[in-house]
Amino acid sequence: MVPVPEMAAFGERFGFQFVAHAIGNANRSGRVERPFHFIENNFLAGRTFSSWEDLNQQARQWCDKVNSTYKKHLRAVPRELFVAERLALKPLPAWIPEVYRLYQRIVDVEGYVSLNSNRYSVPVDWIGRRVEARETKDKVELQLDARKIVTHARIAESEYQRVTLAEHRPPRGQRMPRPDRHPEEKAILEAAPELAGYVAAMKQHGRKTITLALRQLLRLVKEYPREALRGAVEEAARYGLYDLDRLERMILRRVAHDYFLLHEEGPEDD
Repeated sequence: MVPVPEMAAFGERFGFQFVAHAIGNANRSGRVERPFHFIENNFLAGRTFSSWEDLNQQARQWCDKVNSTYKKHLRAVPRELFVAERLALKPLPAWIPEVYRLYQRIVDVEGYVSLNSNRYSVPVDWIGRRVEARETKDKVELQLDARKIVTHARIAESEYQRVTLAEHRPPRGQRMPRPDRHPEEKAILEAAPELAGYVAAMKQHGRKTITLALRQLLRLVKEYPREALRGAVEEAARYGLYDLDRLERMILRRVAHDYFLLHEEGPEDD
């Protein structure tokens, strides 16, 4: 077994190494799997909870109760054994870095950052800019630079919620300032102004992330002849088609028809 870098770094920080048991070693594997079986069938079975915080609180109370009872296989009470063994334990470091997952995100046109289907608000002047998202056990930190950081309480599950801080809402009676166009959108409209209607409809009905879709469309504008591109876009708009992969295939069919015609050759001259 080769531990992943995160496991190796975790063990190095606390002064131990991960060691895998041999295949088929029931004694070693049972020591790992049996506690999960015990918890699933004695704590989780039939229990209800209102939130993850409520579940964790009930779990701690249940563990305190279970560890205060006499265990035959130990011939002692676990909490009493821990008090005796604590003197031989190695103390943890004075400071332990918080565990987090790191993401790169683009702030959408409404001033939110999407993470695990949930959306977290940021100041409106961050719209269209790249931020660094750190997801910890309890919070989500969104950082634009060293001095601009927004912190939200983390939503544990994918609940498709929108979390908005009060300071990120415009004052009553004042509308959200209209964000500037994406650089890719500006480049598309400068190179092909006739695509403005298709771009607007694609932003409203397309399934891809706006930034990725605009980048792909800009590539089509740069790589393919204008007539073939314009004809394919007009046909796609007529049928409400905003899948850019299919749009590119439509362009390629037109390019193949207009630019790669194969003329039939007559009989060879003697």
